[in-house]
Amino acid sequence: MKHPDTVAPMNEAPTPRSTWEQRYGTEEYLFGTEPNEFLRDSIALLPVGSALCLAEGEGRNAVFLAENGYDVHSVDLTEAGVAKTQRLAERRGVKVEAAVGDLADFDIGSARWDVIVSIFAHMPPVVRRDLHRRVIVALKPGGMFLLEAYTPQQVGRGTGGPSAPELTMTVEALRGELAGLELLHAVELEREVVEGPGHTGSGAVVQVIARKSV
Repeated sequence: MKHPDTVAPMNEAPTPRSTWEQRYGTEEYLFGTEPNEFLRDSIALLPVGSALCLAEGEGRNAVFLAENGYDVHSVDLTEAGVAKTQRLAERRGVKVEAAVGDLADFDIGSARWDVIVSIFAHMPPVVRRDLHRRVIVALKPGGMFLLEAYTPQQVGRGTGGPSAPELTMTVEALRGELAGLELLHAVELEREVVEGPGHTGSGAVVQVIARKSV
């Protein structure tokens, strides 16, 4: 059920929060219930321990990490997404500490996480750059950051992702934003993204795995 204060009145322009509340406010999981392919295929490279999922949406990646032995926390802009995360975790028999929060100012801590995951977490560049600065601080020594996002080449394909190029990411930009982390994997590529009705079809993506020095 949507909360009245999270849906924009009819005479007001929708906000990112109200838009995503509406998208997640259905029984269907917009991006499915299975984990992101890049995360799934990379999990053996990641240190086990505490994990934080950024802009986690409906919980598919957080639940996957919990199923693989992680102590998982997640944050999403929406109450609807957090509720669906908790339902999915309960259905799968695992625990995820899911919180509602805006990553523009949400406190992700200092030297707290073994793994931080960002899957298709698109936001304005000024917010993203500051968040990535805080990600570096929030990782424990030896901790790792895993990210997949769309690149500018994705715009206009109609297979998912933001409509504005400035909300996408590139390897070059991420190298600068994540300066201080060792980039173990940093590529741009095209792959078939089949993750629920929200992401289905050929996608132009950037993938990064980065580690904080011990």
